This record gives sequence, structure tokens and C-alpha cells, in this order.
Amino acid sequence: MLFQRDFCVSSISLITAALLAGDIVTEDLHRNTPENNPSIPFEFNAENVERAKAIIAKYPPQYKKGAVMPLLDLGQRQLGFTSISVMNYVAKMLDMPPMRVYEVATFYTMYNRTPMGKLHIQVCTTTPCQLCNSDSIMEAITGYLGIQPGETTKDGLFTISEVECLGACVNAPMIAINDDYYEDLTAHGVVKILKAFQAGETPVAGPENGRRATCEPVTGPKVLTNPEPFDGPSFTRADL
Repeated sequence: MLFQRDFCVSSISLITAALLAGDIVTEDLHRNTPENNPSIPFEFNAENVERAKAIIAKYPPQYKKGAVMPLLDLGQRQLGFTSISVMNYVAKMLDMPPMRVYEVATFYTMYNRTPMGKLHIQVCTTTPCQLCNSDSIMEAITGYLGIQPGETTKDGLFTISEVECLGACVNAPMIAINDDYYEDLTAHGVVKILKAFQAGETPVAGPENGRRATCEPVTGPKVLTNPEPFDGPSFTRADL
């Protein structure tokens, strides 16, 4: 038992020393930078304050910390990424220890904890997309923009991420740009989309080939051919 205890203590000491020396790199660590440090003020704008109140109202007062994920998302949408100041602000709003918020923000990959480009390109390379030649889509994007996954263009417009399944396998290969899906892609077509964004345009989301509107067969829909028109909120958070 004494040997086991001493071994564990020694191992922990070695890991701690390596972390302090920077020999171990982990996404869970926060390092202050000029763009991301606790001294940079952050608070929701007036519109998002009202959204935050509506979100928190969905939870019993004693469980309002359950709103941590949507509030972090709201902060990320406002600032562009989930900074340490966003986390601290959400922690204060929900009366949570900051560490509890850090745990959430570092666990879920949808929270971007470093500054991002205005347009976040998420390239799906999971099996269905890869079978439909997602490699050519990634090569076209990285070749045209001159950056690799995890990098941002010098003008701050695009950031590329390689991601797992985005849930549109039937329309593979596909990418997400912010909240919109661009599907049934070709290497030539995805470059046209990027050029349109660079020109200040917003390309129409959906399948590139124009042979279908969503995920119905290319020969046309077979069911739900007369759906009720959608009249939902314009803001992404449909639960509001």
C-alpha cells in the first residue's frame, strides 16, 4: 500500500511538473492572451439579456444552473467565441462557481474557446461523407483559403474545423458554415460558395445540385408532400 501511494504521488507530481513546464498540451487548459483574459469585460447586450431571462425562466429557481449551456451558446453568438469572460459572466448570472461553468465549456466541442473567424466552416469527414469524397471538399477548401483545420484566414473571415457527423449523411458530402448546411457538394461548388461569401453575398443553403430542396430523394419527395408552411422565429434558438 505504501508503495502504491508513493507511486501515485510521484506520478501526479511528474504530470503536474510537465503541465507547468508546458510539456503536456491539453485543450482543457486556459492560457491568458491579449484577446482572451478575465480583465476583458463582457456582458449580454440588451436583446440577449431578454433572451437570457426567457431561458432562465424555463427552470425552477433552485435549478437555474441548468441554463448554463444555452447561456454559453448565447454568449458565443454575441462575442464570436466562448471567452473566459463569457464563462465568468454566465457563472455570475446563474450563481454558479466559475469552475462548474469551465467544466461545461471545456467538455463540449461546440464551445469555441479561442477567437474564431466570422464564418466557421465545419467540414464533415465521417464515414458517409468520406465515402462520398469529403477529402476532395477539404482539399478544395484548404487549397483555396491557404489554411488548415484549426486555422483562421488572415482577414478573420474563415476558420476551418474538421468535425464528426453533422447529421446530414443522406446529403453527403456536406459542410456547415455557421448555422447553415451546404450539401451534395463538389470541389468546384464549394469554392464558388467561399467566393460568394468573400464578395459579401450569402449563398443559398442546402443541396448544391439543385435536384432536391432538403433530404428527399433526387427523384422527388414521396411523403409529406403538402407540409404546413413553417412560421417559426427568425432567431436560431427555436425554443424561444
